[in-house]
Amino acid sequence: MEMEVVDTAKLQEEHFHVLVVDDSVIDRKLLERLLRDSSCKVTFLESGDKALKYLGLHNASSTSSDHGMKVNLIMTDYCMPGMSGYDLLKRIKLQESTLRDIPVVIMSSENTPSRISMCLEEGAEEFLLKPLQLSDLKRLQPYFMKSFDNTSIASNNDNIINNNGISKMKVIPVEHCFKLWYVIVVVIAILQFWESL
Repeated sequence: MEMEVVDTAKLQEEHFHVLVVDDSVIDRKLLERLLRDSSCKVTFLESGDKALKYLGLHNASSTSSDHGMKVNLIMTDYCMPGMSGYDLLKRIKLQESTLRDIPVVIMSSENTPSRISMCLEEGAEEFLLKPLQLSDLKRLQPYFMKSFDNTSIASNNDNIINNNGISKMKVIPVEHCFKLWYVIVVVIAILQFWESL
């Protein structure tokens, strides 16, 4: 599988974009189910090297991304063949570009305190234990809201003013959007639970 893009709501570029990097097909499918109805665009890659290429950092001399696809959050597995999630984190945080400001979340099935501390000290915003659950997504809420506060609402406000400077529509506050998103995710999880019985 080269690259799999899940576009759950026919989203445009200004919507929240999550890059998930994990070599495990099972973990990618689980994350797909958790993020599927989250109003996010989700891109799945299976290695750190492919993530660097996607971000425009595929060789040692690359210092910025001209990829054109804005990424708002990176979720990466810690243990992967080749480049580890920790190494990917270091490469991203060493950049002199806006890539270093992208929140990075490390995921691992091993609860090793030294590993957790090392990743957080290197600049990871969160360290989540696998298998991920809906409650883990709630921990990511500040990163969703921060991105929406900084990009989507500003661009939406620019786009809803007509030639006369009169507003055509009212923008829904971010807090309401996230609450709605979270309710949808919970309802989907409940429905999937009932289907499995």
